[in-house]
Amino acid sequence: MEIRPFTIAIPQADVDQLADRLTRTRWPDELPGVGWTRGVPLEFLKELAAYWAEGFDWPAAEARLNELPQFITEIDGQRIHFLHVRSDNPDALPLVLTHGYPSAFAEFTKLIEHLRQDFHVVAPSLPGFAFSTPVRETGWAMGRTARAWIELMRRLGYDRYGVHGGDVGGGVSGAVAGLDGGHVVGVHVVTDPYTAAATATFLPGMGDRLDPSDPVDKLALDRMAEFRSDGSGYLAIQNSRPQTMGYLLNDSPAGQLGWIVESFERWTDLPYDRDQLLTIATLYWFTGSGVSAARFLYEQAHSADWGAPPAVPQGFAVFGADPTVRRLVNPPAETHWTEHERGRHFPAMEAPEVLAADLRTFFSGLK
Repeated sequence: MEIRPFTIAIPQADVDQLADRLTRTRWPDELPGVGWTRGVPLEFLKELAAYWAEGFDWPAAEARLNELPQFITEIDGQRIHFLHVRSDNPDALPLVLTHGYPSAFAEFTKLIEHLRQDFHVVAPSLPGFAFSTPVRETGWAMGRTARAWIELMRRLGYDRYGVHGGDVGGGVSGAVAGLDGGHVVGVHVVTDPYTAAATATFLPGMGDRLDPSDPVDKLALDRMAEFRSDGSGYLAIQNSRPQTMGYLLNDSPAGQLGWIVESFERWTDLPYDRDQLLTIATLYWFTGSGVSAARFLYEQAHSADWGAPPAVPQGFAVFGADPTVRRLVNPPAETHWTEHERGRHFPAMEAPEVLAADLRTFFSGLK
């Protein structure tokens, strides 16, 4: 299939309409003194929405994104959008970066600047996210996506390459490594205590492996219980009723913003660039991909296709590290493992230099 250059070009009328809809938001009331305990606080979201409408410069953000070479192709009947930033170094290793939820390829813009001297970077948009839309059939979960990434790298002419991701992007990366071990030199994943506990919650037998009399295991079990009781609401909705949730995400920019920013606020430790967050939110809005991104989680929750476990060198970069993460991940002894005290779920935005250094260290011996 043909690979075509792609340029983002949102009409100014759509930009103006977004600002108008934000200024006409019908805000709910809020109980006094509840803070973040029941969701995003009203004044926090009002202020952020006002900045999105009046202060955020989408044309400038669009121009910055268009400085990175972008392309569109069709794989397995699905439109796939991706960045392809070639290094000036002819010996650079190709590296696939896969984002998670609720994010987009724009999560990696600062990270790419730190990587482009050492890697040919390919950063696809997951099916149903941003410009990898629309999705017109069921079945697009991690395994099918991994096979699409393998085909994408074949079309780009890369015989040996690395893969990296976090959140569901980490799952896709692991599946690529498992399915294409003859071409993948290694898989690098970012994780944090929240992600490790959330992932372990869905793994059969994890609770039986942990000993509640051991202090670290007890903390890990408590984290898993906390995720089930307080952190899994968004998954429960999207894993069961994504279409119903989609009406809010597709019709209310303030509602979509609240849905996205809650994850960024709860899952970060270091400051992140507010304009970069709003660039991601704006991509969701203009592509109408809130509902199709939610459906990706539904598809994964109802899929038995997880690809195959990786049989290539593995690396983990843990952000906001504590002893529970290694216990929950339980990596092989030879795994590259680094722990960073600060940062959490979005290190490409929170600590791009640190993450880039970790990627260079891991892949430097694998090329």
